[in-house]
Amino acid sequence: MPDMNLANRITVLRMVFIPVFLVVLLGEWPAFIDPPSWWRTMQPWIAAAIFTVLAATDAVDGHIARTRNQVTTFGKFIDPLADKLLVTAALIALVDLEQLPSWIALVIISRELVVSGLRMVAVAEGRVIAASSHGKVKTILQIVAIVCFLLKDTTLLNDLLGTWATAFQTVSWVVMGAAVLMTVWSMVDYFYHARDILTGPWEREA
Repeated sequence: MPDMNLANRITVLRMVFIPVFLVVLLGEWPAFIDPPSWWRTMQPWIAAAIFTVLAATDAVDGHIARTRNQVTTFGKFIDPLADKLLVTAALIALVDLEQLPSWIALVIISRELVVSGLRMVAVAEGRVIAASSHGKVKTILQIVAIVCFLLKDTTLLNDLLGTWATAFQTVSWVVMGAAVLMTVWSMVDYFYHARDILTGPWEREA
């Protein structure tokens, strides 16, 4: 059994609530139920709030693990996995809602798979690739961009901002563009620091 300390429980709860986020964002009410009049207006806002809380728990469980000396092997595995699942779920949902071009989601998701594979190779070679500042900035930009895209076309935001709604949409695209660029750059940075792992030396079989 994995060590289910407080930090790991928070991480697991983050994964458990990912389907809740998707149901709120994408879920349709059964035909025999008439949803409240406010639901369509508030649906993306509630989903954005859930996503923000889930994303914020990444810093919480990390802080708890470090300050309480609760860093475990299970936590090292499950924490980055939970982050990737949350971002991946949000990107796929935005593509499904036709709010985000599919190629952007493909670039970001592919980066996560490639870097995860690189880390697996590093572990097999007895090396550990530490998280870089580029990766942390990338994660923050992705979270901010996703929240912006969840809200940028909502009726409530347009009513609140009025003529500034167009500016918010522009900012949303700028942040998403920055997130994509940092996503690619952080991948290049990971490969640069792991270049000796990928190029050898390799052991030859007799």
